[in-house]
Amino acid sequence: MLESVERTTKPRPAWTILWLHGLGADGHDFASIVPELVQPDWPGIRFVFPHAPMRAVTINGGARMRAWYDISALSFDQRADEAGMRESIAEVDALIGRERDRGVPPQRLVLAGFSQGGAVALAAGLRREAGLAGIVSLSSYLPMAAQTITEITAAGRATPVFQGHGTQDPMVPLAAGQRSKAALEAMKVAVEWHSYPMGHSVCPEEVADLRRWLGMRFAGG
Repeated sequence: MLESVERTTKPRPAWTILWLHGLGADGHDFASIVPELVQPDWPGIRFVFPHAPMRAVTINGGARMRAWYDISALSFDQRADEAGMRESIAEVDALIGRERDRGVPPQRLVLAGFSQGGAVALAAGLRREAGLAGIVSLSSYLPMAAQTITEITAAGRATPVFQGHGTQDPMVPLAAGQRSKAALEAMKVAVEWHSYPMGHSVCPEEVADLRRWLGMRFAGG
């Protein structure tokens, strides 16, 4: 089980937001977003921010860092190391299983991620047999798109997705996010898409849109 940073908004949380960080960061990277994101009238939420394993990253000269998968090519069709991606999907499934054992079923769990983490969130969430409350993918893209067409489950197809992206993103270009949105919609996934005048980051407007979207999930649960 991956080590994680945890933040709980109220005693006995009824919901979980499992948030995956980007390349080279760690679980502390988004922990500070909790007070900015959470509304006082929301149910109790456990935020889980796991640390990705340390691994060599080819495009960074083989340097070891926290990464959900290796990146050996700049092309987004070949960017994600499939073996590493599938290992991370299994790690995410284990974390979701732990939340179930702690009293939060998958139907009350939102899987979120930024950049590399957003790619894993999409890959893992769309392949779930037990559906999630939602998937959040920020400044990211759909990895293994061709495989996803055959591996997406009925529960994955029914899971709503929030996508946010910067129009000036130099790391994951806007076009990559837009292509991913089109691929998801072709698989009949309901996507709420937003773009913002920013780079590879998160802005207050995005947080506000995500807050509203999450509030809709909680209201329905």
